[in-house]
Amino acid sequence: MNILFLGATQTVTGSKFLVEHNGSKLLVDCGLYQGYKWLRERNWQTPDFDIDAIDGILLTHAHLDHSGYIPRLYQLGYRGPVFCHPATRDLCGILLPDAGHIQEEDARFYARHRLGKHAHPQPLYDGETAERSLELLQPLGFGQEQRLGGLSFHLQGAGHILGAGSAIVKAAGKTVGFSGDVGRPDDLIMYPPDPLPPVDLLLLESTYGDRAHPELDVRSELKRVVNEAVARGGVLVIPSFAVGRAQMIQHMLVSAMSAGDIPRLPVFLDSPMAIDASHIYRHYPKLHRLSEAQCREMGRLVTYTRDVEQSKALEEITYPHIIIAGSGMATGGRVLHHLKRLLPNHRTTVLFVGYQAGGTRGARMLAGSNAVKIHGEYIPCRARVEMLDGLSAHGDYLDLTQWLMNSRLEKGTEIQLVHGEPDAADCMRLHLNDHTPFQVNVAQYRQILRL
Repeated sequence: MNILFLGATQTVTGSKFLVEHNGSKLLVDCGLYQGYKWLRERNWQTPDFDIDAIDGILLTHAHLDHSGYIPRLYQLGYRGPVFCHPATRDLCGILLPDAGHIQEEDARFYARHRLGKHAHPQPLYDGETAERSLELLQPLGFGQEQRLGGLSFHLQGAGHILGAGSAIVKAAGKTVGFSGDVGRPDDLIMYPPDPLPPVDLLLLESTYGDRAHPELDVRSELKRVVNEAVARGGVLVIPSFAVGRAQMIQHMLVSAMSAGDIPRLPVFLDSPMAIDASHIYRHYPKLHRLSEAQCREMGRLVTYTRDVEQSKALEEITYPHIIIAGSGMATGGRVLHHLKRLLPNHRTTVLFVGYQAGGTRGARMLAGSNAVKIHGEYIPCRARVEMLDGLSAHGDYLDLTQWLMNSRLEKGTEIQLVHGEPDAADCMRLHLNDHTPFQVNVAQYRQILRL
């Protein structure tokens, strides 16, 4: 069995791993590159594999850095199956078309305002292509074994978001584990990840390989940020990932209002994708900790703004309010229009609630940039920019160490670290080599491992 590393190596995005055995080929994850321009340009390059030779794709979960390249492969001619958990299929049903529509909107905006270097900007793929690609998705429940030629595989729960799983792939007596994104044991919404079975090789995420989640009361921190934003008389803008984070933030805000910790001010979820994802959470009550009553309360106290006109109408509100909008790293979506309008105002507060990859606007704003480039224009940043640590849906290096030790991994198991920036991955390598009985290395781009 051979494994070719085609993404998420020394970066957190672009997850793709090609598994091959006796002519059978399975692509584990099919994600978009995000962040630095030199990484995003890989999305446009010819794939490093023969599309016609791929027998199937297996998704660990629905986030775009794991699933967002599927419409591109469909556009290039791929028509094979894409196996994933039913909740992942449902979430991809909103994430992928939305990604296509956002790319179309951005291309039209750039063309209309003659921004960028291209005379006729084009999206990587459009919404219609993304819609058509959904026909490839086939449900695979946790623990359900699937065969594909000489390979067999299944998913097991990984926490993180709805439907997220670790992939276990077997062939010729060898077993390879793909952690995917691994959740936290004490997540506010999701259950902890299931322990791993024995594997010969594990591809393990290292997003938080160089830092532990802070030991702080995130509810108290959110209360502080909201109350200070209200006292300043401004708008609180929360760039948020549509799946997982948007639901967590809604739940925390509604709980804080109900407890009297913050005023009952208007909260707008300005993301059709996040709105749809919130509804999907209600369809899978056994996969998360939220009760039916809590889900209903979120829908009652948060105003959903679906269409563009509703989003634009938020500009007319002059009193303090909260806008939750995608994307989480401020790389696209409606939040850019709100930031473009509100960043020059010193009363505005921008609250990031998740990891900010290097090269993204979010990372630059948190670093203290005086201006950020939005739609080809540098916008002065006079707003207060804050980060709410402790909400990540990723386990940190301590969580993952404990997860590994609680699993059935044997001494000497080989681990290749993926899904991490270079510093994070190397710090985690050192930690695991010093504190566990496993053999740990950092994966390299286009590396091939043979079992």
